[in-house]
Parts: sequence; C-alpha cells; structure tokens
Amino acid sequence: MDIKKASKLGANDNVVYLIASEKEIPTSVFSTKEVAYIKKEIKAEQKQIEINRLSNIIYIIVLGKENDYKASEKARIAGSDLTSSLNDTKIKAVSISSGLDITGAFIEGIALSNYQFLKYFSEKKENALKTIKVVGLLKNAAVAEIQTIANGANYAKDLVNEPQSFLTATQIAKEIKKLGKEAGFKVEVFNKAKINSLKMGGLLAVNKGSIEPPTFSILEWKPKNAKNKNPIILVGKGVVYDTGGLSLKPTANSMDFMKCDMGGAAAVIGGVYAISKNKLPFHVIGLVPATDNRPSGNAYAPGDVITMHNKKTVEVLNTDAEGRLILADALSYAQKYKPELVLDIATLTGAAAAAIGHYGVVGMGNAKETIMNKLKASGNNDFERIAEFPFWDEYNEQLKSSIADFTNLGNGAGGSITAGKFLENFTDYPYIHLDIAGPAFLKKQNNYLSQGGTGVGVRLFYDFVKNY
Repeated sequence: MDIKKASKLGANDNVVYLIASEKEIPTSVFSTKEVAYIKKEIKAEQKQIEINRLSNIIYIIVLGKENDYKASEKARIAGSDLTSSLNDTKIKAVSISSGLDITGAFIEGIALSNYQFLKYFSEKKENALKTIKVVGLLKNAAVAEIQTIANGANYAKDLVNEPQSFLTATQIAKEIKKLGKEAGFKVEVFNKAKINSLKMGGLLAVNKGSIEPPTFSILEWKPKNAKNKNPIILVGKGVVYDTGGLSLKPTANSMDFMKCDMGGAAAVIGGVYAISKNKLPFHVIGLVPATDNRPSGNAYAPGDVITMHNKKTVEVLNTDAEGRLILADALSYAQKYKPELVLDIATLTGAAAAAIGHYGVVGMGNAKETIMNKLKASGNNDFERIAEFPFWDEYNEQLKSSIADFTNLGNGAGGSITAGKFLENFTDYPYIHLDIAGPAFLKKQNNYLSQGGTGVGVRLFYDFVKNY
C-alpha cells in the first residue's frame, strides 16, 4: 500500500472526512439534504457514514473528542472497519482529510488491516485498496513514518506466515539481508562453523535434531548522530518451527501453527527495519539466533547437560523449553557490546498466553522502573500493552539442578516468570524480557490485527526507541 501526502483534494476523489463531532461536519462540501442526513446518522450513533455520489463516495468517520491512547486504538479500529468497506466497494484509492491528532492512528489501522499474505494461492484475490492520500494536519515526514512502520509490521507478518518449508534458519538470514539493503542497517550472519567456534551450546543443542544448519544474525543501525553512547539491543527468538523436539508437543493442534515460534525474531527484524528506515538517532543492534527444533536420532534429549556460550551449564528437563536456550546464548553474546539496555522478545511460554490471552504482552525485568514505565507507555501508545509480572529472585529456586548450574524448566508455578529468570542469568546489563506467546499469532482476524502473524512488537520497539 502506498501512503502519500497530497496538497489538496481532487474533484472526483473518494474522500474520508475524520471528525470529532457534529460541529466539525464540513458543511460547504455537502448539500443541505446531505448535511441533514449526516446529522441524523450521527444522532443515531453511527460512526461511519457514507454519501454515494456515483462518481465518487464520501465517508464521514466520527472518532469522538477523546485524545488518549484508548482513543487512538478506537481510531485504528475505525480505520480497519473502513478498509473492509473500501475493499467491498472495490475502491482503489482514497483521500483522507482531517485535523484530528489521532489521524495517524486511523491511517495506521487502514495500512495494517489491508495486509494480505497471498504468496501460496494459485488464484490471488487481492484487495482493491492500493493508495491513501493524506490532506490536512499530517506533514510529509509523519506520513512517511506511518508508511515505514506499517511496512515493518507487515514484513514481520510475512515472516511469521511463511512455512518452514521456505523460512529455514538460513532463509531468515537471507531475508534480513534483503531488508538491511532496503532500510540501511548492517547485517552480519554467523554460520554453523562460526556458532561452533563461539561455543553457543544452547543454539547448537536445539539444532542437533535438524537437517538444516542454524544461523545467528546481527542487525546494526548506528547513525552518526546517535544519542546513546552504548547500544540498545533487541534479541528475538528465531525458532522457525517447533515440534517440541523429543519432548514432542502433546496437545492436539499444537503444532499446526508452530511456524510462528519465530515471532520474536520477526519483531526484531521489523523493528530494526523501521528504526533504520526512518533514521532514528539511536544506536540499535538486533540479535536473531535461528534454528528449528525437531526430534531425530541425533536430537538433544531430556537429561542432557549443555555448556552455554557463557560457560554456565544447563540440565535439560524438557526439549520443548528450547527458546530460552537459544536466547540465553544471544543474551550472553550481547555482553560484548556493553549495552545500555537489552530487551528480548519471544513466543516463549504457554503460561504467558494462559495468564493474559492475546490481549497484551507479558513483560518483566531488572531495568530501572523509569525504563519499564517508558516501555509500558509505548505499549499503550500502540496498544501492544504490557502486563508487568514480578521478577523476584525467589523464582530462581525452581531452576536449581542437582547436576548442573541450572535446569531449563521450573516446576510449573509462574512458568513465564521462571523462563524470564532463567534468561536473566545470562545477562550483566539492564534487562527486560517480553513474552508474546499470546498475541503473536491469531487464528482469525481481530480488527486491524491480521489472521496469522500479527507483527506484534514492531510498533512497540519503534515507539520505545523513538521516545527513548
């Protein structure tokens, strides 16, 4: 979708007027009868009103007077509702006229909800809507920013929606390189030999059952005017497909969508893309350890002891607790950069999804409260809300092993927290852990959140870094 700034409305444009209330109806645009009809519909609490003039269609969208993060979310949903109407009517281009502060959120709702993943259809039924022209309040830079953020989120959706038959660990590294060229960030990819030399025992163990080699990708955006002396690092879980390994997933239908287990990696990739494409003045590094997790004659097994990148040892109690093993190596590797802050993001635990469903992101960490509050504010801004869980040291008691430094699994109480505490043991810097097991993949569309991959985390990371 092309989102662009326009200086004025065309005579035959399909136009959307965003208004807060009846008082803002642009009466000069409409006939007396049309104005009366619009007022009647507003009194009936209609939020989307249509005037069909045959040569073009005019929409009036009533967004209300509120101007907080909840109002922005309502605007995104209104944009999603309009997208359905525009595509049903086969409208290819629409012009949006508005002076409201939440205009950007409305346009974002259109851009996100118009997403399609059609690669594997023999007959592709593409949405009609291709172009949005923006007239009014938003400046060129703001319009370009919306375009880039939406593209980053939609690229992340593409990655999550790709089956493992295409998106192997090697292929995800190739996709990162493509986006790096487009957006301007540097990419370095470690192959299996390099990963071996770095003794990333967690990543290598999870990969043992696979016929595909692992990769470890480093994405770096370092502008000359960077405001931070030491980098912010984003680490994303890149398990491109997860069977559970030898601890095979027991639940019916639980493997059907396990291509989504790299949703964290997708969030980092899309986030770094948007940050670099819009040239935010912060040094940001993304780390993506990638592999699939399969059972085979050579697969790692419950009872194995793994020596990790930082030389700590882990007793494996369950091979389906694999994401934390590859993330731990990445978090340990991140120490070499002396980072100002590290955030990891992962579809890590069913416990997180069970706790809050798909309604938000589970977050926890040891970073200063001011940093966590900034992240939570960004979560509100984009409605990728963060439910902060406790991060008490007592949860480490569940990770004690009789034969190694740690186990890779707690006893079931507070499962999402014990996963986060496990990971903290591989850090020596301010750290925040984000679990997106609930919102990363949806079985059916929910307003502007697409069926399949949702791109969760991309807009959150962008907003957080922008306002850092």
